[in-house]
Order: sequence, then C-alpha cells, then structure tokens
Amino acid sequence: MSSRIALSEPLLAGNERRYLDECITTNFVSSVGPFVDRFEREFAAFVGAKYAVACASGTAALHVAFRLLGIGPGDEVLAPSLTFVASVNPIAYERATPVLVDSELETWNADPALVVEYIETAARAGRRLPRAVEVVHLLGHPANIEPVLDVCARHAIPVIEDAAEALGARYRGGRFDGRQVGTIGRIGCFSFNGNKVMTTGGGGMIVTDDEALARRAKHLTTQARLPGPAYRHDEVGYNYRLTNVAAALGCAQLEQLADFLAAKQRIAARYDAALADRFILPPRARWAASTCWLYSIRAGAARDAVLAKLAEHQIEARPIWTPVHTMPMYRDAPRLGGGRAEQLAVEALSIPCSTGLRADDQQRVIDVLNGDG
Repeated sequence: MSSRIALSEPLLAGNERRYLDECITTNFVSSVGPFVDRFEREFAAFVGAKYAVACASGTAALHVAFRLLGIGPGDEVLAPSLTFVASVNPIAYERATPVLVDSELETWNADPALVVEYIETAARAGRRLPRAVEVVHLLGHPANIEPVLDVCARHAIPVIEDAAEALGARYRGGRFDGRQVGTIGRIGCFSFNGNKVMTTGGGGMIVTDDEALARRAKHLTTQARLPGPAYRHDEVGYNYRLTNVAAALGCAQLEQLADFLAAKQRIAARYDAALADRFILPPRARWAASTCWLYSIRAGAARDAVLAKLAEHQIEARPIWTPVHTMPMYRDAPRLGGGRAEQLAVEALSIPCSTGLRADDQQRVIDVLNGDG
C-alpha cells in the first residue's frame, strides 16, 4: 500500500522547537511575549510594509481591516466570488453587502474590468459608491490590481488586499515592479494556517503603511483595552491577538521562508514540464511572480474523474474554491459578470505541492495524472 501524499502540509525544520522551548521556559505562552513583537517587526520588513499587527487568524485580520475602514450596514464591498469563503464572511460580520465579482481567465482572480465598470457607472448615475474593494490574490497569483487602484483612487474608495494565499508573490514591471502583494492597498491581510507557505499553526497578519491604522488595529485585537492596570475599554474589541507560542513558530518559519518559496517554484517547474500536454496549467501572467501556493490545474469535464483517480492512489487533491455566490447565505448578494467563476470551479483542482514534497512522491503524482501510475 502506497503511503499517502498530502496536498499541502507544513515543514517544521528550523528553530521551531528551540523557540517553543523558550516560550515554555519563560512562561510567555499567551498573547504577551517577545516573539509577538519580533514576528511583527520581521514580517513587516520581509514584505516591505511599515507596520504589521499579528492576529489570531487571517479571517480575524480581514474582520479588523473592515472595522478600520468603518464598513457597516448599508455599505457595499466588492469582492471576488471565486475565493475561500473567509474572504467574504467578514463583510457580513459588519452587516455590509458583498458585491460578488466574476473571475477573469488570465489569473483566475476577480475581473478588474467589471470592478471599473461598476464603479464608473455608479459614479455617472450619482448612486452611492462601494465603501471598499477587496482584492484577493487567489492561490498565490497576484491579482491585476492597477486598474482597480486607479478607479478607486479617482473616487476615494479604499482597497483591502486579501493576500492570505499569496505571501511572497510579487509584481513584475509597471509602477509596482518588485512590490509584494499585500503592501499596495490601504491594508493587507495574510494567513498562517497550517497549509500555507509558512505557518504559525493558525494566525494572521495585518500590514499597512498608515501608523494610525496600525495603532488602532492593535487596539481592536486586544479587546480595545486602555493602558493602565484597570480593565477599562473604550469600544467593542476582539480577542484576536496572536499568542507568543504561535508567534515563536512564525519567527522560525519566517527564517526559512525564502527556501520555502524556492521549493514551491521548483515543484511548479517540474509539474509545468510534465503536465503541459494533458492539462491547462496554472495562471502565469507576464507581469506577475506567483508563489504557486496551491498548484492548481484545469482538467475540464474530467476533473472529478481525475480527483477520483488520485484518491485511489492515496494522493490528496481537492477542487478549488466553490464560488461564494452559490452558497445559501450569499445567493441573494449582488453579482457582477457571468459564469467564469463557476467554469473554473468545476474544471480546476489542486494537487500536492507541500514545500517538503519529495521528488519521488511528486513523480508518483505525475505518473498518475499522465495515466502511467
């Protein structure tokens, strides 16, 4: 019986044990401790942001981001339909209305032309404009953000970047050449779930260049508690602060992140060479440097048969995200565009691409996909 090959699992091969032992020895295991501050500093430096605020999850980071921008009842927020549902749920937390945007086939991200058309049409008609636009960098590939930023700048609409799946992805050329995703909009949010390129077990990060926003983000994530010995709070806050234990893992993982990203590129290059004749490969826009977080291919109408074949051989693979507009709680949400998100959702699957994936295991995946296994 062949051993199981996981879709995407963490690689804990650095100072993780040493830093965790330090947490236990010093008794700093909760949301106060030196690793939290260190993780924020080092993460901000890595992505190229001025400030970073560590959170309990990527979803918490997004929720706080919407709070920071004052999103509330009656507000519209444009967001992609083809994304993990946690991109959209925080909009609903604040009783705002998500406007779900169809995908473009070049990157699988939200179609920027639909965003531009919607905002400009609303402006010409004198209708209320969206309160924010959420740009998601799906599966590690940067979204085409320049047209969105341009139209939002013309109408003073803030942009939030959901970079949960794309840590380390960059732009090539254009005015954002070399910039990492998550650092271009007003606020960027990241996730460190166990299946991401690096992990803290569970956790997230808010980044921004706005000192006031960063200060308030930290306030909201610590129950909005005021300084001093008394337990006094000046607004509704959240228990969203990352623990020192999780931050210790994050510091150790961050030390290895460059190697993790290089491993993702090697894995992707091998898949590219082996699968190009049978499948549509992941997006590769010339202006983007994708991390290929989840290596995802399109298999057309055979997608479910391919998933079943991989499962027979103890190889974990999954469909990509289900479009949010097809879920019962968002079926009545406004939508922009047609059926490209649904097309991608029924054709695409993600295959094993852990940073520690062995060459022989990857070859096993390739052989099964090419009918040789």
